[in-house]
Amino acid sequence: MLQGIREMGLHAMDIYDYLVGGFDPRLKDYVLMQSPIHMSTILLCYLFFVLYLGPRLMANRKPFQLKEAMIVYNFLLVALSIFIVYEFMMSGWVTTYNWRCDPVDTSNSPEALRMVRVAWLFWFSKIIELMDTIFFVLRKKHGQITFLHIFHHSFMPWTWWWGICYAPGGMGSFHAMVNSSVHIIMYFYYFLAAAGPRFQKFLWWKKYMTAIQLIQFVLVSLHATQYYFMDSCDYQFPMILHLIWIYGTFFFVLFSNFWIQAYVKGKRLPKQDIKQSQNGSAVHSNGKHHENGKGANYGASNGTNSSAHHENGSAHVSKMKKA
Repeated sequence: MLQGIREMGLHAMDIYDYLVGGFDPRLKDYVLMQSPIHMSTILLCYLFFVLYLGPRLMANRKPFQLKEAMIVYNFLLVALSIFIVYEFMMSGWVTTYNWRCDPVDTSNSPEALRMVRVAWLFWFSKIIELMDTIFFVLRKKHGQITFLHIFHHSFMPWTWWWGICYAPGGMGSFHAMVNSSVHIIMYFYYFLAAAGPRFQKFLWWKKYMTAIQLIQFVLVSLHATQYYFMDSCDYQFPMILHLIWIYGTFFFVLFSNFWIQAYVKGKRLPKQDIKQSQNGSAVHSNGKHHENGKGANYGASNGTNSSAHHENGSAHVSKMKKA
């Protein structure tokens, strides 16, 4: 039996060495890119904190407000997303790529190395975005930590790490550029929402956030689909395109279901919104809107005034954040 276990261990090590052997050597000096163990450990600690440790630490504590921290956080992510989109564009997408079959440039040219850098930066931004869930835990918005939220925030960084290890650039990076473009809009919304009630008048477009997400998945899937209709394409890692197509289609279905539930059936709308649609006016009590304890969204607040619904991730559309 011990011999069998030893053979299984050796076989596993052979597989690991084979996988690591195919990594792009240009990434070896980047943070957390030397081994999958480091990033996997971070993601496991993230899951442990948001699903077990965090809720228990906060069980007998008052929720943190963190308004200033969220304003700074969202503003910085807007700036970071703008920089990532610009770098993707200047690294090939508006310079040398044809938007159809674009192979990975494996050379050490300045443009190729620039693409490697922004590919890593996009992945690292997903590590930063783990703070989204940390904020929910510290603010005791446990109802907003959904399966979709956890799955996306843990699965996306893990798979993208492997993706850039093999293919930092090429047509497989299209979805990263589109995703960062969407994040500019989304984090700008969350920045305004976290800034307080005086900015509520600028948040009329929150309903269209989910629509923007759906458009993102359509674009990503269509771009990957064209590979299957080409007579020939020298993109080196078609498996990545298969995964991107599956990913885009999967999340399109999930987000479409959210759209139907939230906007068509109204099942996830806050109670006062439902009563507004039924009666044509808001229901007030002692000068305040009735609340249902929490919004149906990714980060809805349990406050007593309507401005509470506009903190970071507070609108019901924000359940669709960052997919």
